[in-house]
Amino acid sequence: QVQLVESGGGLVQPGGSLTLSCAASAKIYYITAMNWYRRAPGKERELVASLPTTGTTTYLDSVKGRFTISGDTAKNTLSLQMNNLIPEDTAVYYCNVLTSSHKGWQRYSGDYWGQGTQVTVAS
Repeated sequence: QVQLVESGGGLVQPGGSLTLSCAASAKIYYITAMNWYRRAPGKERELVASLPTTGTTTYLDSVKGRFTISGDTAKNTLSLQMNNLIPEDTAVYYCNVLTSSHKGWQRYSGDYWGQGTQVTVAS
């Protein structure tokens, strides 16, 4: 399985900003979407932002207007610009890459994940 590595997490005060980055350990082909998820303590993992190769970029309602996702499928890189951070944004953030391809009648799919990077928003 290809490894994804997140970076850029850390401790920031409310109202501050952070930029998260993600890179792959090897070339990933046939990418269909690149996403950012997060998981706060005691909560289920949730989709924060999605960047499909074809379609509309989407965001979790609570981060709309504050977060911006961007990426380059050819370079296998993904970023998340986070502004006006609030304590509720505290979580481990995960990079996710989805792939889809086929050979003849056989279809293949991939679901790649990073180890996560901690974001803590606190005074």
